[in-house]
Amino acid sequence: MTIDTEPSMDPGLNPYLQGSYAPVHDELDVDDLAVTGHIPEALTGAYLRNGANQAFTPLGRYHLFDGDGMIHGVYLDGGRARYKNRFVESRGLQAERRVGHSLYGGLAEFHLPEQSVIDEFGMMKNTANTNVIRHAGRILALMEGAHPTELSRELDTLGEYDYDGKLQGAMTAHPKWDPTTGELLFFGYSPFPPFVRFHVADATGALVRSVDIDLPRPVMMHDFVATAGHVVFFDLPAVFDLDAMLTGGTPVSWQPQHGARIGVLPRDGDSADVTWFEMDPFFVFHFLNGWDDGDTVVIDGCRAPRMPIAFGDDAMPDPTMPTLHRWTIDLAAGTVTETELDDRPGDFPRINDRRGGLTNRYGYIASGPPGIEGTPFNSIVKYDLDTGASQVHDYGGAGIESGEAVFAADPDGTAEDDGWLINFVSDRVTGASDLVILDARDLTGGPVARVHMPRRVPFGFHGNWMADHPS
Repeated sequence: MTIDTEPSMDPGLNPYLQGSYAPVHDELDVDDLAVTGHIPEALTGAYLRNGANQAFTPLGRYHLFDGDGMIHGVYLDGGRARYKNRFVESRGLQAERRVGHSLYGGLAEFHLPEQSVIDEFGMMKNTANTNVIRHAGRILALMEGAHPTELSRELDTLGEYDYDGKLQGAMTAHPKWDPTTGELLFFGYSPFPPFVRFHVADATGALVRSVDIDLPRPVMMHDFVATAGHVVFFDLPAVFDLDAMLTGGTPVSWQPQHGARIGVLPRDGDSADVTWFEMDPFFVFHFLNGWDDGDTVVIDGCRAPRMPIAFGDDAMPDPTMPTLHRWTIDLAAGTVTETELDDRPGDFPRINDRRGGLTNRYGYIASGPPGIEGTPFNSIVKYDLDTGASQVHDYGGAGIESGEAVFAADPDGTAEDDGWLINFVSDRVTGASDLVILDARDLTGGPVARVHMPRRVPFGFHGNWMADHPS
């Protein structure tokens, strides 16, 4: 299928509408992709990755997080590969398709559509552009400001999903799967009280628990941490201002005077059971993992000294990049120790999801300057968190850009790093894109396979490997 009315984008309008970020507008189905190397036979399933892909020329200033969701899927079976991409057909996008132009603004310049559009399609577009997960047989495209959007395995949009009416408010784009219980743990934040609400869906996909978390102000909380016994919320001073957004101002601003807090909640507790730990201000977009060690909670994540991306009219000072840090929270002593584990810049951390909330030895982080605020990454670092050693795979040097490397477990493996790392990698000069498969056990050996995409795949956000026969 090809969309007949390809939107016209002004290439000078915004850096996030050109180069690696430039949207694509056709929807392809291509079988028998060319492969260099050999796709492991054990890799049978679908790699789905989400990202912002603006369908129509923006009404005003455009932010990296604004674009319509587009899923790029590579389906592997028997050493062969096929490709498919589809827009997430949100109600807002459907309204825009009806009239042939944008109706909604975004984070950099919010616009309310006409009342008739609000009445039929809502006041905000649920772009569902940040992540795509599978839980209890459902595939869900996620953004952190709305309900999830359910998709079929072949990327048809089935509509917004509200857990049979039980989900009140938004759902994070970074839920946590508990490999022991099969539960999905997630939260939503809002500019209206309650500012944060925590949820649990059981292994069957039923929403069984919701807890309001008391915060003094609305903050942008992109990610959180779940261990076997706790959930941990980072109350960081990226403060949401609804009034400013509605009047054309900056919707999220960095307000370090509020400091930072880490809140630890027992999995079966409520808001009164949260223990808060005050800290100097910092910011985290993504966490690697967390686990319990007696009365201690240990968390690894990518910490920056401040919010590394701007919204609205706010101009960022000199660029800042996150680096891998560890927070050791002693619940008995009431203390937190913060340690930098590496000074190389990086983000988009991933692990073998079978170790989620449990101790993990290995972690994988996208690296390569300048990162989030500038061009995408160009390498992946494998950390051995037990020994402190690391390996680096450079995807190709100058002009090569990569995204988040997703761990795909070997169904026959027994070690934590038995599996492969899957990543979209693009050449900025030629526009060619490959799905690169690395052996997660040894990044120094070069790609196991390069699956050559039939088109440029724009830089995107997050995705997951969905094995046909998950263990």
